[in-house]
Amino acid sequence: MTRVAYTESDIGLIARMVRAEAVGEGQLGMLMVGNVIVNRAVADCLDFRDVRSIRDVIFQVQGGNYSFEAVQKGSLFYRPARDVEKKLARKVVKYWGQHPSKYSLWYFNPFGECPPTWYGQPFAGQYKLHCYYEPQANTCESAYRY
Repeated sequence: MTRVAYTESDIGLIARMVRAEAVGEGQLGMLMVGNVIVNRAVADCLDFRDVRSIRDVIFQVQGGNYSFEAVQKGSLFYRPARDVEKKLARKVVKYWGQHPSKYSLWYFNPFGECPPTWYGQPFAGQYKLHCYYEPQANTCESAYRY
């Protein structure tokens, strides 16, 4: 069983993204970022109604910018995927999910403490430097399907 349809190319995209966004937070931090990517692909709500694939999620543009800063500026994102990150990517597309990213659709790395909301969405928790945010209650049932 898998949480989302994927190709080997998608595994490479996730692997490159988790490395670029969270390599400094170790494998657990990278898994959490990967989980948000998968959550966005399966959530049929809010900002993610029109993203149905991993590729759509990675290259989604919102407000004139890519949703993930690493796509726009990340030299690590444009390096080849490594086996260790590919293994993590396979885990998140198949079964992995853990608090605080289990149901989260957003994360970011603030300069200070995590704010209680992020663009109106409630704080789910923090892992190392990243703050994770879930959808407001009753706004995205599809984000909670697993």
